[in-house]
Amino acid sequence: MSPSSETAHGKRLVIVESPAKAKTIKGYLGPGYIVEASVGHIRDLPGTAAEVPDKYTGEVRRLGVDVDHDFAPIYVVNADKKSQVTKLKSLLAESDELFLATDEDREGEAIAWHLQEVLKPKVPVHRMVFHEITKDAIQEAVRNPRELNQRLVDAQETRRILDRLYGYEVSPVLWKKVMPKLSAGRVQSVATRLVVERERERIAFRSASYWDLVGTFGTGRTAVDAANPETFGARLVSVDGKRVATGRDFGQDGRLRTANTMHLDEQAARGLAAALEQTAFAVRSVESKPYRRSPYAPFRTTTLQQEASRKLGFGAKRTMQVAQKLYENGFITYMRTDSTTLSETAVAAARAQVTQLYGADYLPDAPRTYASKVKNAQEAHEAIRPSGDRFRTPAETGLGGDDFRLYELIWMRTVASQMKDAVGQSVTVKVGGRASDGRDAEFSASGKIITFHGFLKAYVEGADDPNAELDDRERRLPQVAEGDPLAADRLNPEGHATKPPARYTEASLVKELEDREIGRPSTYASIIDTIINRKYVFKKGTALVPSFLSFAVVNLLEKHFGRLVDYDFTARMEDDLDRIAAGEAQSVPWLKRFYFGEGEGLPAGGAADAGNGDGDHLGGLKELVTDLGAIDAREISSFPLSEEITLRVGRYGPYVEKASPVEGEPGQRADIPDEMPPDELTVELAEELLAKPSGDFELGADPVSGNMLVAKDGRYGPYVTEILPEGTPKTGKNAVKPRTASLFKTMTLDTVTLDDALKLLSLPRVVGVDAEGQEITAQNGRYGPYLKRGTDSRSLTSEDQLLTVTLDEALAIYAQPKQRGRAAAAPPLKELGNDPVSERPVVVKDGRFGPYVTDGETNATLRKDDEVETITPERGYELLAEKRARGPVKKAAKKAPAKKAAATKTAAKKTTAKKTAAKKTTTAKTTTAKTAAAKKTAAKKTATATGAAAAGASSESEES
Repeated sequence: MSPSSETAHGKRLVIVESPAKAKTIKGYLGPGYIVEASVGHIRDLPGTAAEVPDKYTGEVRRLGVDVDHDFAPIYVVNADKKSQVTKLKSLLAESDELFLATDEDREGEAIAWHLQEVLKPKVPVHRMVFHEITKDAIQEAVRNPRELNQRLVDAQETRRILDRLYGYEVSPVLWKKVMPKLSAGRVQSVATRLVVERERERIAFRSASYWDLVGTFGTGRTAVDAANPETFGARLVSVDGKRVATGRDFGQDGRLRTANTMHLDEQAARGLAAALEQTAFAVRSVESKPYRRSPYAPFRTTTLQQEASRKLGFGAKRTMQVAQKLYENGFITYMRTDSTTLSETAVAAARAQVTQLYGADYLPDAPRTYASKVKNAQEAHEAIRPSGDRFRTPAETGLGGDDFRLYELIWMRTVASQMKDAVGQSVTVKVGGRASDGRDAEFSASGKIITFHGFLKAYVEGADDPNAELDDRERRLPQVAEGDPLAADRLNPEGHATKPPARYTEASLVKELEDREIGRPSTYASIIDTIINRKYVFKKGTALVPSFLSFAVVNLLEKHFGRLVDYDFTARMEDDLDRIAAGEAQSVPWLKRFYFGEGEGLPAGGAADAGNGDGDHLGGLKELVTDLGAIDAREISSFPLSEEITLRVGRYGPYVEKASPVEGEPGQRADIPDEMPPDELTVELAEELLAKPSGDFELGADPVSGNMLVAKDGRYGPYVTEILPEGTPKTGKNAVKPRTASLFKTMTLDTVTLDDALKLLSLPRVVGVDAEGQEITAQNGRYGPYLKRGTDSRSLTSEDQLLTVTLDEALAIYAQPKQRGRAAAAPPLKELGNDPVSERPVVVKDGRFGPYVTDGETNATLRKDDEVETITPERGYELLAEKRARGPVKKAAKKAPAKKAAATKTAAKKTTAKKTAAKKTTTAKTTTAKTAAAKKTAAKKTATATGAAAAGASSESEES
């Protein structure tokens, strides 16, 4: 079957997921093909109970899954896809064949199946699959379609049901015991636990200091060239045969783990250096070994995310967005893959470019093949590579910005994978001498010389550790032989301190999840995005820092749902799901075991123990989430810092609490800044927070009302308020709210006075009345202080003017023409350096709608979690890149004004009968509309009440 004209085979409808993909494919097919996008999933489990058909009630309505009838899912067409489904049905009615051309993975197979189920085609249906969007690949896919793979569909459906049950059953427990609107998920909760555990390690870490010596040794020969230097550096490794302790010899508690080592402190190191000043040193040994480094495998999804993070500063989400765009426009192969395999065509293209760009000396005799290290890798997929049978060099693509940079990375890695090894020599030189006090000291230096760079000419892999040495780095040592005398030009004592384990970055968390075989690599970007959006994790530079909220959530899950966040258990679940995909296991029995538990006879209240057991028992999710009596919400969210001070995670954020010395009286409390890294909260810092003026910093009584005025430090900054008398109604029609006002930026809790408070609470202040009787007021608003007269507002230059501006001054301001243009540009709040894409300087500025980053061409508003003080250059570049990817905001088209009816005599001579009929019709329509609206409102209220369980678990679908 080959692409042909409409007259020969009739119309063929090809459905893909995205409009961009449709546009590219349409150009490769003949006039007999209609290519249309489904725009992602058209059908899914219901998001709220309102979407569930009325025939379903109870648990089925809440979960969207009928757990009592073989876990039958309830699928509904997404509300925002109904018009697209109508369009697809209309196009299908005019077509003679249907080609389902969604991505060739589990999720793509499921989308194709849903399309078939909803469209109910009466014409032949074909599954069209391809790994790259090129003319040859698309036409080959049309000629050789296949049937839908029902096993892949079933496997994806099982994952979807599993994630729904996990999210919709466990999330409500978090709402009840920790905080509303939280979510739990099969992989997101485990990923959060990894980040929290790393922070726990940092909190428990105790630093150790150690010293050593670094010597600069001279050969006494004049350096002829860089290949044979005159001097070299070496580090002290042993004293009297006893190895000198380095960082790896100390444990997390700061204690030396190895007994047979020498721990030098500063005094000992300086003493040894002094004793070695007159020592005659000599080369004790020279050990040379061949060095060989093989190329890295072509990219798969996770390695692309890691390298894009290291080399380009991209987050996982940004990497996948750019890669998706490159794929849909025909530049690279499919980007969600766990395979490192290259097709014969790709290997031939890569080898041809090696010869063309680097010469035949860099081409190995036989093509290189790479075995996948990923368990259950889908080898039908290819590695991520440039598309086509001839790779376009980056310069030939016409790409720019992020697209160019990511394509270049993929292209370099693919070409390098088919090049020869890098070879050379690694050398270790040992230098020794005896100190004036008789002690023997030995130093060591290591060098590396690359004699043939091979693939390193094309590509060098980055490293997560900024201090790590890259593969192409050479360290040249002078040519010395055993016994050669050396002079110590310098002997410098150096102090070191052990460092806590590094926090995860997006790249290292992706690697950790993959190494532990948790979840599917294709979903890691969305998982990281979810835990950031849920405020379980925030970014400090590139590091992922857990919030105090995540500590409470993980604490609950570990203690009461231990198996659900156990790393090995989650990995075994992944194996089971792969077995279902392979047809080696059945979906329904597995889901029953997960949800209801293994067999009968589980003792009442024993679900928590079963969930934390050491065997293969799954415990039964249903009973686990029902048996909540043992969960103490206060205990779960409390973390002792000392005998007196406790960190607590409350519904409105974290705070520290110090117990009152008087039993029965409330303790002292202080809020913790939202984005304080948990490992920075020490007992000393907690004491400082508690010592700051807080809750009831009395300023004095209001001379008019008699109410006590107090200053407080709130979550949104310091403010003053009044304490209303006891018995004042706080709710209902007669409720009275206390007056409240934020402190000016020039005020602090330490200096604010009663007089200041009275002035602040007097705002907004009436300045006076103008000649026309209009009142002018001074007010403090979102964008700063201003004057208001009717609808005319004018800015003031400072907050102090709110209290001091006079009527004459106000009238003088209004006498000036209103500024319509821009005011003089304010200096930037922060400079971030040059953007890697536009190469223009990036700064943070304060705009009308808050702070934003700009390079002079593109502006991007800082997000809710971004702070001017802490934003990094990488984050600024990321915000600009995301804004560029979205493109300019399209303005809504203005509606054309309604045409006025001509005022003619004919129009004026309408009969009374017509008017009456029109009135009746209008009245009837209005009544019907009101009734329908009332019914809709009632239905919405019912749906809202019934579907509340879905609110916080909307992100439970994690796998594809």
